[in-house]
Amino acid sequence: MTIKQLSIFVENKPGRLSDVTATLKKCNINIRAITTADSSDFGILRLIVDDTDKAIECLKADEYLVKITNVVAVTAEDKPGGMASIMKTLYEANISVEYMYSAFLNPSDVTACLILRADNNENAIEALVDAGYKLLSADEMAKF
Repeated sequence: MTIKQLSIFVENKPGRLSDVTATLKKCNINIRAITTADSSDFGILRLIVDDTDKAIECLKADEYLVKITNVVAVTAEDKPGGMASIMKTLYEANISVEYMYSAFLNPSDVTACLILRADNNENAIEALVDAGYKLLSADEMAKF
C-alpha cells in the first residue's frame, strides 16, 4: 500500500515556503507530513496532505510545479530502536531507502510514523508487512 506524496519545486529565496503553505491554507489543505531538500537555487518540498487531488489543483492554479511520487507510511514503536528495527528489516530484504521523514501524526501514544521512499516500494511493503509492521493508507493519514 503506497500513498501519494507531492513534490513541489520552489525557488530558494525568503518567503517561498510561506507562499506555498499559504496556498494550501487558502484551499483548506491539511499537511500531514513535510520535508525539504535544497540546492543552491531550488528546493524540493515533499508533502503528504489530507486531500492530494485538491492540493494539486490549488498548487497548479498558483503556478507551482508539482510531481507525484508513491511512498510508504509505516508505523514504528516510539522508543529507542523503533526506527532501527524497520531499517534492519529493509536491509535484510536488500532494500535501499532513498529518503525518509516523519509525519505530523501519532496513531497511538506508543507509535510514530515514518514516510519512506525505497528503491523498490513493493518489495519494501512486502518485507515490512511480513515482519508485522503496520502500514498506513492515505485515508488513515488524513484522519489523524
